[in-house]
Amino acid sequence: MAKLKERLQGIIPEERERVRKVVTEKGEKVISQVTVKQAYGGMRGVKCLVCDTSSLDPEEGISFRGYTIPQLMERLPKAPKGDSPLPEAHWWLLLTGELPTEEEVKDFQEELKSRMIVPQYVFKMLDAMPEDTHPMTMFSAAVLSMQGESLFVKRYNERMKRGYYWEPMYEDSLNLLAKLPQIGARIYRMKYKGGSYIQPDPDLDWGGNFAHMMGVEKPEYKDLMRLYFFLHSDHESGNVSAHTGHLVASALSDVYYSISAAINGLAGPLHGLANQMCLKWIMEMMEKLGGVPTKEQIEKYAWDTLNSGQVIPGYGHAVLRKTDPRFVAQHEFAMRYCPDDPIVKTVTNVYEVVPAILQKHGKAKNPWPNVDAHSGCLQYHYGIREFDFYTVFFGIGRALGITAELVWDRALMLPIERPKSVTTKWIEEEA
Repeated sequence: MAKLKERLQGIIPEERERVRKVVTEKGEKVISQVTVKQAYGGMRGVKCLVCDTSSLDPEEGISFRGYTIPQLMERLPKAPKGDSPLPEAHWWLLLTGELPTEEEVKDFQEELKSRMIVPQYVFKMLDAMPEDTHPMTMFSAAVLSMQGESLFVKRYNERMKRGYYWEPMYEDSLNLLAKLPQIGARIYRMKYKGGSYIQPDPDLDWGGNFAHMMGVEKPEYKDLMRLYFFLHSDHESGNVSAHTGHLVASALSDVYYSISAAINGLAGPLHGLANQMCLKWIMEMMEKLGGVPTKEQIEKYAWDTLNSGQVIPGYGHAVLRKTDPRFVAQHEFAMRYCPDDPIVKTVTNVYEVVPAILQKHGKAKNPWPNVDAHSGCLQYHYGIREFDFYTVFFGIGRALGITAELVWDRALMLPIERPKSVTTKWIEEEA
């Protein structure tokens, strides 16, 4: 048995008992109050979900299983000559709460490589789609097309016991994750490179192999993709993509149904498109001002944006009240590999100017940059300039966090999600 699955088998009984004890001892304790404004406002801030894989603190930013991004940048295993955490090592952490050893990561990498072959019918389906199909539609359809491979469905139909649901969910998750890099790169090469495909390299790691199949020659791009997938993997369970995956799977839909649905949520302009909107704002400013703008020019352009009723993309966050550590990690990468890139210079200058403007403007609760303020410009620097594809990057990374949560949803035998709604008339009369 693979080391990761063996470790999970040891942890799950302990966690089931932990949750049973919490529900028994604290089941009637109130942890949230819901206002009418929250009921109409997308349940913003309502504490009604449990997520152990990650947590978002207003001051520290995202932490994964209790570890901050700076801590994991230092402690998670890395590829040879690489500086970024391996996404495979990160998935081990998300599942177990433990930092894997180099040996454990190698064992898990071999497990993924044994499952990486994508069925040919997936590629035939993608080939048959109209040329103008959006890459996220292709990505979602590719995932959904493999639903017939689900071991969860097979075992469920064999009347497996509920306490073992997590095992086929785990197997399905590995089978899907192993294939996502090739599927994503295939979509990119199909749409933008005339169908000139690059075969996977079995000697490369998960993120490095994706970079290889994308066709970007610079070696540090492999490290960028490892970093990107790590940073975008998880963000608590209340965001649209993670919550959608959890909701769909709560009906005992398999991982293919659930991740395809999550990708569809991620494709919405209020969720996964932010990085390209940030880059678009930067590039429009540079085009209007004729190159890298001065800080004085940025200040005027930012005020013009705000006074026209628009927001400055990439600045502000629903929870964070400091600079997003994910932004910092990407900025450090940029300063190491491409500090003289004109767009990187502009992003840096914007970072030095815009927070003070937003503080003076007074409407933004958080004037600091989030992850999206930097991610697009790094892809653009390495030649990935097709904005529509950027959300596919996000989807591959986010699948790490969602699948880890789904395995634990089944391990803890969580029920179908079914909140109670009320009518506007009820609120008028009873609230």
